[in-house]
Amino acid sequence: MSIEPGLVGEMQITVQESDTARFSSGERLPPVFSTPLVIRLLERTAHQTILPHLAPDQGSVGAVVNIRHLAATPVGFNVRARAEVLAVQGRRVRFKVEAWDDFELIAEGEHERYIIDMARFIERVEKKRRDHKHTPHPADTPALK
Repeated sequence: MSIEPGLVGEMQITVQESDTARFSSGERLPPVFSTPLVIRLLERTAHQTILPHLAPDQGSVGAVVNIRHLAATPVGFNVRARAEVLAVQGRRVRFKVEAWDDFELIAEGEHERYIIDMARFIERVEKKRRDHKHTPHPADTPALK
């Protein structure tokens, strides 16, 4: 694994109607790039930054997200996300993340990802599924009459 502090990656998207707070959460919200999708873009940028440096049997999963969404971005604007590796401690990789639209900084913060062995990770998830059959939470079940 050759991930070192200073490694940088960027991604760019154009905000679509389906990326807005209004689209995902209701018409009483503005038609601007939603915070969950800002976070998704920043996480994806961090993952893509380190992916070329991982072994074929490795991946990464997000563990910590500390993001400030600073400014609204309308549909049709471009958003450029940037992730910079700040530190690597064992399997943990810490990033500085930022996003800009066509005019200003719209988000900033830190993100942590863990390098995983994909087969081992999937094996643990499947074991959890087998050992702990999902039952609905009582709050999700209609009241009995």
